[in-house]
Amino acid sequence: MNKKMKILIVAAHPDDEILGCGATAARFIEEGNEVYTLILGEGVTSRDVNRDIHKRKSELISLKKEIESANGIIGVKEFFLYDFPDNRFDSVPLLDIVKVIEGVKDKIKPNIIFTHFENDLNIDHQITYKAVITATRPIGKDCVNEIYSFEVPSSTEWNFPNKFSPDVFFDVSETIQKKISAMAEYNSELKDFPHPRSLEGIKLIARYRGLNVGKKFVESFKCVRKIC
Repeated sequence: MNKKMKILIVAAHPDDEILGCGATAARFIEEGNEVYTLILGEGVTSRDVNRDIHKRKSELISLKKEIESANGIIGVKEFFLYDFPDNRFDSVPLLDIVKVIEGVKDKIKPNIIFTHFENDLNIDHQITYKAVITATRPIGKDCVNEIYSFEVPSSTEWNFPNKFSPDVFFDVSETIQKKISAMAEYNSELKDFPHPRSLEGIKLIARYRGLNVGKKFVESFKCVRKIC
């Protein structure tokens, strides 16, 4: 890439940004581009029957530190955090989420956006995708020329039938370790193998996607829109 690009990752929850495109983001940064992260949801209160954000205050503080560490390893220039209710985005007017995305988009003016797949199992992922598409309507001289959907282990593949059929593949053989190191910072979100959200599982998925296109490690995406 000759021209410096600005890339925005729009994720529903903390760790989705790393799971979905952490190694690709690291590659973009190593190639001299700027990457920003927008995380819409607070990420913890779905563990309660009734949402109680004050009850989870210490967890939220710890999670913010994990977000900072993980994005720092990747090399993200700046991250933006919001507190929409975890796994309850459907209780929020879509317009409220759209406005947040529009605000960050207007601030940094990204050329490329990475976000969730429209048919993920997780309701927050579905709504995030819809909000991104709404916030990036191709009107006039909108800055966003490319939008890609990523897969999130333990969400995308658990919606049956699985409709994620990638058509864009980024070779991340040189940056996969940054993704693994970044994900290791999310102690509260990691699971034990053979859970797909384990460090070994994440690496196996990248290796499998690499097999799809003859590379060692790959992150795969569905192209939503590309304006040339």
